[in-house]
Amino acid sequence: MTQRPHHRPMRKAGAFFDEFVGGDDPAMVSEAADRAAHLLVRGAADSRDDAVAERLLHLAETEGIETIAEVWAGSPADSLAGCLWRLFVLRQWVHADPTAVAREFEAGRARAQVARVVAGVADPPTPEGLQAMVDQVLRGIVAGDFADVLFRAAAFSRVVATGRAGLPERTDAEVQRMLGLSEQLEAAGHAELASRLA
Repeated sequence: MTQRPHHRPMRKAGAFFDEFVGGDDPAMVSEAADRAAHLLVRGAADSRDDAVAERLLHLAETEGIETIAEVWAGSPADSLAGCLWRLFVLRQWVHADPTAVAREFEAGRARAQVARVVAGVADPPTPEGLQAMVDQVLRGIVAGDFADVLFRAAAFSRVVATGRAGLPERTDAEVQRMLGLSEQLEAAGHAELASRLA
């Protein structure tokens, strides 16, 4: 058996690696998403400033929902980032199609009485009333009670899911998606009360 002479590994210049284009480091993206969410929720609550509440409320409009999606869409439901993503998607949906939302909420409110009360929607639910309600819920982030924000959004989603279940044009998948959102937000609300939401 012949032995090969030992050579020190050749060092590559830093520029060598620049030729290999890769995506963002998922760990860094996740860390940035978590830090941004923490600053938005915890920092906003510390400020209790109406101007901050308005900026936070309109974040998806000023930055674009696509930008927010890039940062938070992959975050787990039991994280601040995941909660913010779900809340912003819910708000976008209510503002994009308030008439359909009002119809689904109306269809579910008689069968989900407790959730209807917790959601705090005016009776009868109008498209404008639902838009105002979802905005009021998100403004609650600055009021400092994030658990309440999550519970109200969960209750609203549960009423809509119940309404969808009674509408022939809605599929089981659509009902389950909304019910899943409700359950995720409710679980996050309990985690927030137990100081486990980060």
